[in-house]
Amino acid sequence: MAFPDGLMSRGERVVVHKHPHWKVLVFPTVLFLAIVAALAFMIVWIGKWDDAGFTTHRWWYLAISAVAAVLFVVFCLVPYLRWATEHFVLTTAHVFFRTGILHRRQHQIPLIRVQNIETIVTFWGRIFGYGTLIVDSAADEPLEFSNVASLSRIQGTLNQLISDDRDRLPDPDPGDTRMMRRPSGEDQPEASGR
Repeated sequence: MAFPDGLMSRGERVVVHKHPHWKVLVFPTVLFLAIVAALAFMIVWIGKWDDAGFTTHRWWYLAISAVAAVLFVVFCLVPYLRWATEHFVLTTAHVFFRTGILHRRQHQIPLIRVQNIETIVTFWGRIFGYGTLIVDSAADEPLEFSNVASLSRIQGTLNQLISDDRDRLPDPDPGDTRMMRRPSGEDQPEASGR
């Protein structure tokens, strides 16, 4: 079951489902290419060594391959998995955020509880189309979502969803006395049947 299908209410639908902006994958991609180039260079270079007492270069090949594999996992695979497991989802009733590979952190904010939306866009964010979205809810401290792609579109969609959600709620009926609190003390009517 895809995130957040198991968390949504009946009739609720996903409007936006995003991962962080692609810029978080640029550095791991460059490192991947550097690791592959360095590994190829080392394999060719070791192959040109004179044996100098060694009968084979197998141990050197294994050692540099192991170092390359560790570098690949730490600097390429882990950042990709972080990117792939971070979700920012807007539905018709909630804002969902989930992140984490082994240790998972998840937030679910009902749209009716959103009180303020703040955006932060740096110079580079304006050029490449990403920024930080800060959602202030009634119950919690503000939640910060970094590297949100297409931030102005997301903010507009979120504003529209909040407006639609509030329009769906019935307005309190001014004549409905069940919603009004009765004053305590002498103003309460006497019980009948005395």
